[in-house]
Amino acid sequence: MPIDADIIKSLHKYEIRILHALERMMKRYRWVPEDDLRAAVKLSPPELKYRLGNLIHRDLVRSDSVPYKGYALVFAGYDALALSDLAGKKTISALGCMVGVGKESEIYEALGFGIVILKLHKVGQRSFQTLKTNREYMPGEGHCPWIFASAKSAEREYEALKALNGKVSVPVPIDINRHVIVMSQVPGANLIRCVLEDPDTIYRQILDEVQKAYAAGFIHGDLSEYNIMTDGETVWLIDWPQWIPPTHQNADAVLRHDLENVITYFAKKYQTNYDLEEAVAFVTKP
Repeated sequence: MPIDADIIKSLHKYEIRILHALERMMKRYRWVPEDDLRAAVKLSPPELKYRLGNLIHRDLVRSDSVPYKGYALVFAGYDALALSDLAGKKTISALGCMVGVGKESEIYEALGFGIVILKLHKVGQRSFQTLKTNREYMPGEGHCPWIFASAKSAEREYEALKALNGKVSVPVPIDINRHVIVMSQVPGANLIRCVLEDPDTIYRQILDEVQKAYAAGFIHGDLSEYNIMTDGETVWLIDWPQWIPPTHQNADAVLRHDLENVITYFAKKYQTNYDLEEAVAFVTKP
């Protein structure tokens, strides 16, 4: 469901206090006990009940009564905290429309210093266990709800964008808060949505960018026609949370998979015949 900016703007200071408390306490509890929450926010029982009712009605908080009465922050509540903080810092001044949605993210336009892009990392319930198993940056032990897994994913991508900015054609990172990255708007469209007049030139540009990223210490890890953008003349590589360094034990296999995805896509759509071994040799050249 798209974010309702009016709901975020209308939150009472007590409701923001409750959201912050739930965020802190969910590092210890899956469901924060009502008594512990009341002690943390220091509100009277009637006031707490009223404010929690508002938050539940707006789908920012969820409650359960088994095995005890407890409350949990959900993604919409986490969105509210992140966007409120970004607005308070003047990083963004207005939220625009949702412009994209993926398996683990939502993309919005917003106003900052001009039009910017917000990427909200959202690791879903079904993908969480796979993510913990397959992505080494995720904690292997302890309680890590999906909202905090999403913040880890955002931190990982922001790290890559900062390191690659100015070296590789990627969106410019502007700010990060929790699971939300603010970045520059990239012109053009995802490769899957384009019909290229000169596929050879675009393919060579993609290899150039992959090579520059490799030289900077980054293998994308999930490269495909869905996370390459182009305006027909320039390409940008997006979506970096799964990157690994070239020194990783699986680096060769991951790089080959990235390049094979690109080569297969061009072959199917444009009947090209690019060679995987040549591409690997080009990217990894000293």
